[in-house]
Amino acid sequence: MQSGKVYLVGAGPGDPELITVKGLNSIKEADVILYDRLVNAEMLQYAKPTAELIYCGKLPNYHSLRQETINHFLVKHAKKGKVVTRLKGGDPFVFGRGGEEAEVLAANGVEFEIVPGITAGIAAPAYAGIPVTHRDHSSSFAIVTGHRKKGEDDNIKWELLAKGIDTLAIYMGVKNLPYIREKLLHYGKREDTPVALINWGTLHAQKTVVTTLGDVVQAALKGKVENPCMIIVGDVVNMRDKINWFENKQIKESLFASEAY
Repeated sequence: MQSGKVYLVGAGPGDPELITVKGLNSIKEADVILYDRLVNAEMLQYAKPTAELIYCGKLPNYHSLRQETINHFLVKHAKKGKVVTRLKGGDPFVFGRGGEEAEVLAANGVEFEIVPGITAGIAAPAYAGIPVTHRDHSSSFAIVTGHRKKGEDDNIKWELLAKGIDTLAIYMGVKNLPYIREKLLHYGKREDTPVALINWGTLHAQKTVVTTLGDVVQAALKGKVENPCMIIVGDVVNMRDKINWFENKQIKESLFASEAY
């Protein structure tokens, strides 16, 4: 029997046009596709009619499939000689457990390939008119997880982030906003540090709330901000006033549609 292969593919941040050419080809080639909740379902239309689609969606506090089960499916289908595409939102190696899955595949002698994707930490702010780096405002940025594995102590180096990094892109942090705010303020971030909360980044439903670190918890509640959300902390947030291209485009298109009707 011919040996199968697994592609660990980053599907990008949500906008289906932001997947890479190689990622799209991996969908077209696959006999089996295991896909996550934040993968835009429009991408699945490119799968072969005979492809088996397996939903692995994870919601906060609920997992459709346990990680161990996903690992088992990847190995099982590949060893049957099938081409398997593991489709993940963003990039498989940026908070996507791609490294864990690659370890399992390597340990089981399964051929695999990593297909990087555009991660939400740069794409969501870009669509909100916020560059994560800028010659006048930010020469460094960090990608940070906003939550911890259940039962684990916080090992994030908040002091270094607060004092040494110009722009923070914080993933999955809405639930822990009070804690994140407390840590950053404790280690020296100013209360008036600009913050953007970007909900459903790069999609038509994108909504951005701009506030300050001091007021971020109240602003999130008032704006009814929920996951998926990118939290951007730093002076680059102020650039949004000048280059907020995507949401302005959405407003113009909506007005045009209303006038045409």
